[in-house]
Amino acid sequence: MNHSFHPAPGLSNPHVQTIWGRLTRSSHRSPIRRECLLTPDGDDIVLDHLVATPKGPPHYLLLHGLEGSSSSVYAQGLLRLLAARGRGATAMNFRSCARNPENRNQWLPNRGSRLYHSGDTGDLDWVLSSLFERTGQRPLRVLGASVGGNVLLKWLGEHPDDPRVEKAATMSVPFDLGASARHMEQGLGRYYTRIFLATLKAKVQQLAARSPEAARRFDLSRALAARTFYEFDDAASAPIHGFEGAHDYYTRSSSLGYLDRITVPTLCLNAVDDPFIPAVVLDQVRQVIDGSGAPIRLDVTTRGGHVGFLAGSLFRPRFWAEEHLVAWIDAP
Repeated sequence: MNHSFHPAPGLSNPHVQTIWGRLTRSSHRSPIRRECLLTPDGDDIVLDHLVATPKGPPHYLLLHGLEGSSSSVYAQGLLRLLAARGRGATAMNFRSCARNPENRNQWLPNRGSRLYHSGDTGDLDWVLSSLFERTGQRPLRVLGASVGGNVLLKWLGEHPDDPRVEKAATMSVPFDLGASARHMEQGLGRYYTRIFLATLKAKVQQLAARSPEAARRFDLSRALAARTFYEFDDAASAPIHGFEGAHDYYTRSSSLGYLDRITVPTLCLNAVDDPFIPAVVLDQVRQVIDGSGAPIRLDVTTRGGHVGFLAGSLFRPRFWAEEHLVAWIDAP
């Protein structure tokens, strides 16, 4: 157990930790250069690069969480910290997740016949190859939050000893997607689920309207009626992306089954009170790490919520997790 995180007075509740930063942080964006990278299947991946000239390698890649984007406050926080250290960095927007830089409430839909999912490592692999070539084949360092961290850990397990990545760090990774989906069917988890499903349902409606091919692959009416992640994923996420159903999707996409194959130094930061993740999953992660000897450091705090970890004070919070991850991953 890591006890170096102390929540700000008045902000110890896990739901306050999860929500407060999103409500109170500045929406100011780091200066970026936007690029639309064409994928092999003819779709776009939107990348946002820091415009400041870096002092030198390594280059950093950031992955956001479910229904987030490079505009998410934690992604912007990480970019600011890296810019202050003189590092070059790129934030990857998963398909359908990029926002209009002039209006953060406006999504920029992708063009293809699929979206993204919580274990989608193909697009990450494509982006890593592009950045690796541009940086003169110098290895990158990658940070992932929540579902973005799950994608990152899964990719690391799929690509042991890959020269493109030399170090990785994550926070608030669900690790077991099925366990998290079930966990969020209880208590206030239902509130968060409704928020996520609102935008996911809008995206599958748009997908069905623009792509007859995609519309034939999934049950739109059942997806729109879904009240849980399992119902939505079984009706839409799984069939759109080639899985047999929600159970197959969760089993094959959860990073827990890939941790023992990771070979690069990796930091995973999680809180016991994360409202999105049952604490028992963290025990399972620890068992895998201890049993495999994978070079993964698991830092577990008692409090922190989901991508929260607010220290300092109520109206002048410090975003401890971002500082902790950047200090660790930017060390030699």
